[in-house]
Amino acid sequence: MTDHPTALDLPPVDPLPDRTQAYFDLCAEKLGILPNVLRAYAFDIEKLDAFTTLYNQLMLGESGLSKLDREMIGVVVSSINRCWYCQVAHGAAVREYSGDPALGEAMVMNWRAADLDERQTAMLTFTETVTTDSARITEVDRETLRSVGFSDRDIWDMASVAGFFAMSNRVASATGMRPNPEYHARAR
Repeated sequence: MTDHPTALDLPPVDPLPDRTQAYFDLCAEKLGILPNVLRAYAFDIEKLDAFTTLYNQLMLGESGLSKLDREMIGVVVSSINRCWYCQVAHGAAVREYSGDPALGEAMVMNWRAADLDERQTAMLTFTETVTTDSARITEVDRETLRSVGFSDRDIWDMASVAGFFAMSNRVASATGMRPNPEYHARAR
């Protein structure tokens, strides 16, 4: 297998700007790897910065949704879109955050087979609709989320995370983005 993070020949900026190198070093230190998605974007620092800013805000920023909730949303979207990179990378994150390898597998293969509570089921049903037919969402769908304890801000965050992954999935799939091999063994 090639060392390129995608099927495209887009070499990274060399040398990386100091702030980008520092961010990559921090990611590698915290995660034990440098995710290929970051390496893939390193050919264009402005695009990399835009991607990481939005990702960090949606996935790590302040929200009524837990990090596990957001990762589950990402995996459901990625599973529906059959995005190999995101299924592998974020399936590993679900396993890590939940401490449950079976949950991570179910999220990737068929989230409806997972042992989920009413709140999670409502969240992921909404996520599925956002991913497959967002124009079909009505007030009834939002009211279902409110009835299990989600705020309007939470609903916004669900839609935003789902939308981000829809975009990311398409870029990753279209460019042949390869998941880091290390993701496969994580939290099993």
